[in-house]
Amino acid sequence: MKQVRADEQSVVFQLSSSERDALIQILQTYPAMPAGPYGGSKERNNPQAAEYQRLLDEALAEKRAAHKRHLDAWLAAPDRFHKTKAGCRLTLERADSEWLLQVLNDIRVGHWLELGSPEVGELKPARLAEKAITTWLAMEMSGFFQMSILEAFDC
Repeated sequence: MKQVRADEQSVVFQLSSSERDALIQILQTYPAMPAGPYGGSKERNNPQAAEYQRLLDEALAEKRAAHKRHLDAWLAAPDRFHKTKAGCRLTLERADSEWLLQVLNDIRVGHWLELGSPEVGELKPARLAEKAITTWLAMEMSGFFQMSILEAFDC
């Protein structure tokens, strides 16, 4: 995924056909975050903690549903990917960049949680089961697309 040009409103990326297919496939795994708390909490003995967690879960579910609707419409746009000899071009509006970064981060972190929240360098793809390799690859590719967008917008 290479940046072709950029201005204040948008960035144009050149993607190979396999990069486009990978991006679409990864985005279709959204939402990847599991519901509920993700680790230990110091507030477990707080009688209001369960209510707070329920409210948080509801708010996150609503946000993810809105992101999913936006993502489905964004992917369904007939001119999203402009075919070229080398693959395709994707124009990403600055207004969509933050939203897309949030979606990609949700996917990346959700797959990381699915893999058991491993430490950096702990995962060895050669030792993973086939399903885990797919999860690991989606996590890594999400990070690749995030970094490409961040670099393009100088974030």
